[in-house]
Order: sequence, then structure tokens, then C-alpha cells
Amino acid sequence: MFNSLRGTITEKAGDCLMLLTGGLEWEIAMPATDMERLPPVGEEARVSTWLYHREDMMKLFGFYDDDRRSTFLELLKVDGIGPKGALKIMGGIGQEDLERALETEDLARLEVVPGLGKKTAQKMILALKGKLVHRSETPVLLSPHNDLVEALAEMGYDRRAAADALARAESALPPETAGAEKEQHLFRQAILYLSGIR
Repeated sequence: MFNSLRGTITEKAGDCLMLLTGGLEWEIAMPATDMERLPPVGEEARVSTWLYHREDMMKLFGFYDDDRRSTFLELLKVDGIGPKGALKIMGGIGQEDLERALETEDLARLEVVPGLGKKTAQKMILALKGKLVHRSETPVLLSPHNDLVEALAEMGYDRRAAADALARAESALPPETAGAEKEQHLFRQAILYLSGIR
């Protein structure tokens, strides 16, 4: 129903943002980490939104951008995490830290996040590992061939599996291969590995 709102920030208080748009002031629940990235009170901002609607209540949630909203929606898929819990988790850990903790299965890092216990953290790792890494401004998955990893990911392959396949392909590469020829060779071989042909 609402994809985003653009207006003037009138208040920031805890996890609540007040945004004035065309004579209407919206109360938006927002992770503290997202709110910190917005302009100060009195300035204009765009907020990605998600409407929570039940018979007994309606609540508007806001995020710094569409990727952060996607992270929120992914968290909701984890058993035991509702909208309030997801908001609290995102308010207690930044996007890159969250992605890194999930990818490295850093249970200790996740457990110190407000609203997260050991069991829920374990469920998050199982459900979300490999699903959020592409959203980080600085890739969590470091590979000497990040461009090729991204190209393979766009074809539907998992980023970690793509990086592993490229590493395998490079280890079998003739040493004299270089430049564009090398990239084309790595790309083709990686697809073969990922497709189970080799």
C-alpha cells in the first residue's frame, strides 16, 4: 500500500520518527540505526515503509532505504521474530555487522544484540545465511573476482558457492591465461562447477 514517504522530519525519539507530508504527520516506527542515517529534524527525507495491519491495530514501519526494508522482511520469516522483534534487532546492529555475523556464523556477536537469545540467533543463521550479503555497501564476501561473483549471483547462483566455484576454476587455470580471456574462462568453468557438470 505504501512504498515510501517523503516529507519533513519533525521529531526523532527512540525508535519513533515523525514525518510531515502535505499536512499529515506520520508516526513511523524505525530502527535507531536507520534513524541515525537520516538528516536532522527540520530537513526533508525519504523513508521506505511497510504497513503492519491486523484487526486490532495498524502500525507503520520505516527504513533508511529499500534494502533495509528487505532485511526487515527477511527477519520476519525467521520463526519467533515479529515486527517489534525485528525492529529491535535492526536497531541494535548495523547492516554490515549483521551480514558479517550471519555469514561467519558468529553466534556470540548476535547474542549481544538486544532482543536476541541464543536459540533465535541460531534460527537466524540457518534461515538467513547467504541471503543478505548482496545488500551491503561494502561486500561481506571478499573475492578477487567480485564482479564475476555478482554476475553469477544475478543468474541465480548463491554468492558463496559462486566465489568457491571461481576459486576452483582459478586453481585449474593455465598460468599463461590473463586479461579478458582469463575472466571468460573462469566464468565458463564456474558455471560448469555450479551446474554440477564438473
